[in-house]
Amino acid sequence: MWTPAPCHRASRSSSESESLVSESSAVTVDGEPIPISALQHMLYCPRQCALIHNEQQWAENQYTVEGTILHERVDAGSEERRGNVTIARGVPLCSKRLGLVGIADVVEMHRGRPFPVEYKRGRPKSHRADEVQLCAQAICLEEMLDVSVPEGALFYGQSRRRKSVALDSELRGLTEEVAAGTRRMIQSGETPPPAYEKRKCSACSLQVVCQPRRPNHAVNVVNWLASAVEA
Repeated sequence: MWTPAPCHRASRSSSESESLVSESSAVTVDGEPIPISALQHMLYCPRQCALIHNEQQWAENQYTVEGTILHERVDAGSEERRGNVTIARGVPLCSKRLGLVGIADVVEMHRGRPFPVEYKRGRPKSHRADEVQLCAQAICLEEMLDVSVPEGALFYGQSRRRKSVALDSELRGLTEEVAAGTRRMIQSGETPPPAYEKRKCSACSLQVVCQPRRPNHAVNVVNWLASAVEA
């Protein structure tokens, strides 16, 4: 059995909405840590991130419920050994350097070297939000255990396959950039205006709260209504 250095534990409760509220209790106030999940939200959509972590808004849809069920199944397992690999679940994480807290779904120990595995319900995506979340977990593990973490994996529920992720300098640079940007936005307390992107917005559970297709500047109302009806 292995135990990482102690840190502020962000709890994961039985529902995603409760999880977000409990993680958000650690949101930045004068330098307090922010949840790792906020980085994934930020890179996916800055407005979504602000709605969740600044305004404490949340709503469920099919995708969020399926994601919650997947994480509950992962977290329900106990620590186990498979050959030379020790598998720990629901591992609390923190990084004082980046000011992050969170929970790793799974951390495998391969001959003393941690290998984080993040579980996602869907498929690999064109953007790097999932990879940034995984990289942030690795950075936390490196700081907590004083060991390098060069690689991790994303497990996607729809394909039932792992995607190996090299935690290279490019991804680490992006992760630190997103962490800094997320911190600035949360500290500002501001919520960016909506920017409609059909693929992202159609999958987002916060459509009703966000209203991404509303005009955010003066427009011809007749033309806007006509375009909304046509869509």
